[in-house]
Amino acid sequence: MPLSASDVQPALSLWPDLAGGTTRLINHSENQTFLVETERRGRFTLRIHRPGYQSRPAIESELAWLTALRRDTDVPIPEPIPGLDGRLLQAFKTSGEETRLAVLFRFAYGAEPTPDDDMCQLFRTLGRYAAQLHLHATQWQQPEGFQRPVWRAASILDADGLWGDWRIAPGVDKTIRAVLDRTDSALWRRLGEYGLGEDRFGLIHADMRLGNLLVDGSNVTLIDFDDAGFCWFVYDFAAAISFHETNAAIPALRSLWIEGYRTVRPLDDEHVEAIDSMVMLRRMALLAWIGSHAETRLAQTHKRGFAAGTAQLAERYLRGALWPK
Repeated sequence: MPLSASDVQPALSLWPDLAGGTTRLINHSENQTFLVETERRGRFTLRIHRPGYQSRPAIESELAWLTALRRDTDVPIPEPIPGLDGRLLQAFKTSGEETRLAVLFRFAYGAEPTPDDDMCQLFRTLGRYAAQLHLHATQWQQPEGFQRPVWRAASILDADGLWGDWRIAPGVDKTIRAVLDRTDSALWRRLGEYGLGEDRFGLIHADMRLGNLLVDGSNVTLIDFDDAGFCWFVYDFAAAISFHETNAAIPALRSLWIEGYRTVRPLDDEHVEAIDSMVMLRRMALLAWIGSHAETRLAQTHKRGFAAGTAQLAERYLRGALWPK
C-alpha cells in the first residue's frame, strides 16, 4: 500500500534540517517521493524505497556512484544529504510500524518536459549526459561490494524479469503474443551477436526518460538513479524515449542524441545500429512494467493501446528497422 504523508513523518527526525517540516507526495513509480517543506531550511525531496525492489547494498552502491558523479563531472544531478549519523541511507519505522529505507535530496528546481516541448536541444543534452556518465563509469573504480541490477535479455524478457512478465501484460492477446514471441527470439539472437564488450556494456543510468528530467530554463537536471545498473550503453537512448517510441519525431531525436553523445565519447556505426534492438528491448520492459505496476498513475496513463503499439513496433523491427534509414 502507498504511504501517506503522516506515515513518513517519523523519518524527518533522522535529518537535522527537517525539524518541523511538512510532507506531500509528489511522485509514485517504483518508489514514493515526498516534497518536504521547512520554514528555515527550504525544500527537500525524500525518496522512500519500495520494499523488495532494491536491497540496502544496492541503494548504497547507487549513492556511491551518485556521489562520485557529482565530484567528477558537471552533469547536474541531485545532492543526497546525510542524516544525523552521517549516512546517506536511513531506515525508519512508519506510523504503522513498517520499516522502510529512505534517502533525502536537496530540492532541485525545474519541471518535467513533455513531448509537446522543443525536444531538439534537450536530446542533444541527453546524449551528452549519457556519454559523460558512460565515460565516467569506464574509468571509475567501483567500491568493494558494489551491487546494481544487470539489465540483459534474461532480466527483461524472461517470465521472472525484474519488471515482470510481458506475456501477461494488459492487452497481450493471442495475435499480439505471436508477434512478440518472435520479437523475443530475435532480441535474444541480435543482442547475443552484439555482445557484452567493455566498449558497449557497463554501468548506466538506465532510466533517462522525460519523467526523470527537471528543466529549468537552459538547465537540465537528471534525477532518479534508482534503476542504474549494468546494461548496454546505447540503452540510455531507448530509456530516453520511454512510452513515446511511436512518436513521429523519434528518428530526428535519435540523430540529435547521437550528435550530443559524440561530442564526449565515440559512437561507432555498430553501436548506432544496435539502438533499434535497445528500443525494442526497452519497449518490452515497459510492457511488463505496466502489467506489474497497475496501481501507479504512470501505468494507468499508458496502458491503453500500449500492447498494440508494441506489436506494431515489433513488426517493423522484425522487418529490419524501426525507422527509415
